[in-house]
Amino acid sequence: MRTPLIAGNWKMNGDQDMANALCHEITVGAQTLSNVEMLLCPPFTLLLVVESAIEGSSCQLGAQDMDINGNGAFTGQISAAMLQDCGCKYVILGHSERRSIYGESDLLVAEKVKIAVANGLTAILCVGESREERESGITEQVVARQIQTVIDIVGMQSFNNLVIAYEPVWAIGTGLTATPDQAQRVHNSIRQQLASLDSSVADTCRILYGGSMKADNANELLAKPDIDGGLIGGAALKAQDFLKICQAA
Repeated sequence: MRTPLIAGNWKMNGDQDMANALCHEITVGAQTLSNVEMLLCPPFTLLLVVESAIEGSSCQLGAQDMDINGNGAFTGQISAAMLQDCGCKYVILGHSERRSIYGESDLLVAEKVKIAVANGLTAILCVGESREERESGITEQVVARQIQTVIDIVGMQSFNNLVIAYEPVWAIGTGLTATPDQAQRVHNSIRQQLASLDSSVADTCRILYGGSMKADNANELLAKPDIDGGLIGGAALKAQDFLKICQAA
């Protein structure tokens, strides 16, 4: 069975007081939960704060991005080794905001995944289509291309140490959400793509939904057979909402 994963992406939000208070409420609530993996991904400046705040709990720590380079003259960047030094187990890569705002290509994302895997981090590979691509009926082709680029760079066996997050770009921060059936269709197409190359990897790889999952729609989305959790944005900044999603998982 695939253990559900609920990952909170705090994006560029929070300070030390907020992080400590939010983590306290989440870790207390997590004591009553089982059979779900909980992950918190704060900004770089709060990684050590959150690491300390969740110590001894069932929550894990992740980062929101990572550079492809190691230590060196790369001003403003963060390496995989630095993330590990902060206690990170996961790293989000290829988020739609990184692709659309900062111009990250499929190839660059794939190279980041390769570095993460080589350094023992579990990459959460984000894939998804824009509204124009959805309306043009090419959602599944776009997602398949993004995943295939990673397969070409890191190989299928690396997907044993990857999580995929399907995040329709048009549903992020807009209040729009793919219907459970729309989300399931894309999740299933992803799993079928993996299965065409390695059925065992397809069976074990977790695929999260990342398009505005909230407390009030989590049950329906998570009930679908190929939705193995969520990559949560705004709701991750509210402890009770985040915990309700975890309960649904």
